[in-house]
Amino acid sequence: MTAGILPPGGPARRDVLRRGAGLLSGAAAGSVLAGCGSGTGDGVGPDGRVTVELWHGQTDTGRAVIQALVAEFNRTHPKIRVDAGGGVLADAMLQKVTAALASGSYPDIAYVFGSDLASIARSPKVVDLTGTVNDGPTPWRDFWTPAREAVTVNGRVRAAPALLDSLAVVCNKKLFARAGLPLPQPGWTWQDFTDTARKLTGHGDGTFGTGWPGVGDEDTVWRLWPMVWDLGGEVIAADGRSIGFEDAGVRALETVAALARDRSVYVDPKPGSEQMYQVFLSGRMGMVVTGPWELPDILQARTDYHVVPLPSYSGRPVTISGPDTWTVFDNGGARVAAAKTFVEWLVQPAQDVRWDLRAGSLPLSRSTQALPAWQDRSAATEGLSVFTRALETARVRPAHPAYPQISEALGQAVVAVLLGRSTPAHALRDCARDANAALLIPR
Repeated sequence: MTAGILPPGGPARRDVLRRGAGLLSGAAAGSVLAGCGSGTGDGVGPDGRVTVELWHGQTDTGRAVIQALVAEFNRTHPKIRVDAGGGVLADAMLQKVTAALASGSYPDIAYVFGSDLASIARSPKVVDLTGTVNDGPTPWRDFWTPAREAVTVNGRVRAAPALLDSLAVVCNKKLFARAGLPLPQPGWTWQDFTDTARKLTGHGDGTFGTGWPGVGDEDTVWRLWPMVWDLGGEVIAADGRSIGFEDAGVRALETVAALARDRSVYVDPKPGSEQMYQVFLSGRMGMVVTGPWELPDILQARTDYHVVPLPSYSGRPVTISGPDTWTVFDNGGARVAAAKTFVEWLVQPAQDVRWDLRAGSLPLSRSTQALPAWQDRSAATEGLSVFTRALETARVRPAHPAYPQISEALGQAVVAVLLGRSTPAHALRDCARDANAALLIPR
């Protein structure tokens, strides 16, 4: 790996961002709503110092940087002590928090995936942070739109943004040169993408044009949403009672079907997409749709690469961002006030840039992006600026309790098309049946 560019691995982003959306069953949802008991103690010690419990969910580099930030906060805020020792890995946070709310003993702050926030926010113990962010030292409008939208549920800010990313296409320059193909440039189309993937594929030597996760989880699904949005579709229709991508979804799946027919797509059969990335890193895949979290491994593999925005159908740039959140829970006034102080401090540019540089996030705000430390990192890292610029047109998945069921239904449709088991029209019809049924369930 090139020293001083990006840390290896980040906060387990392959798992954090692309794991299956946390499917909250009816029983689990009920237990969240039932968790109305207070946490253990008011957190105020004899000296007036307030202790708040943080479940950060990070591993390796992410854990080291959050612990360093917590230590600095504790030094500079003598009346508050943040305890960062509890919790579980981010992948299991939904289940952990759900159980904790049901038992009445829950943390003050937890790292919650953006796709899970709407389900968690149904609990009355989730603190409304609208006033906190509106009055915070970093203007709310200065945060990137995806960061704001990911933490907003029914018009209220129910968490603070924690981590930000975007999707783009990383190309292997060597394979493009071998195939005699020019590197793609901004403004290319999905037809260009499928044509290029076909030309990059070598059926005799096991080289693939591109790859796609084939498990049917959120990793499989969220790569399709930019295509749906570009075609004029929405995840949920305006009436809230049906999906909004029945037509656009078919067209997007037709692109997936073209890749499958050409046998130019490597379908990864295992969760986490590790095999897909290994095919790319080994020099046997020409293009991979990914986020900035993958750059450290690409650098470490010494791959000569090129980053380009996602293709489109319309010529208008669009991508997706999968932000995560710092969600605050009510354990009494003193602990809520202390927890708000900590998350407000954590998302300020001076702290955010340290988290970004070490944990693999994009800047949460334009103020962070403008800092010299981020500008230097961006200039030194090939393609990083492409991911950051993509935030201008990035969208997020809706903060809706039924989203996990919609994702599950669409994931099965994508896999059916990838494996040639169904046509785009039939697969989307089955998806619509299950997703629409989920939207009609009272919540």
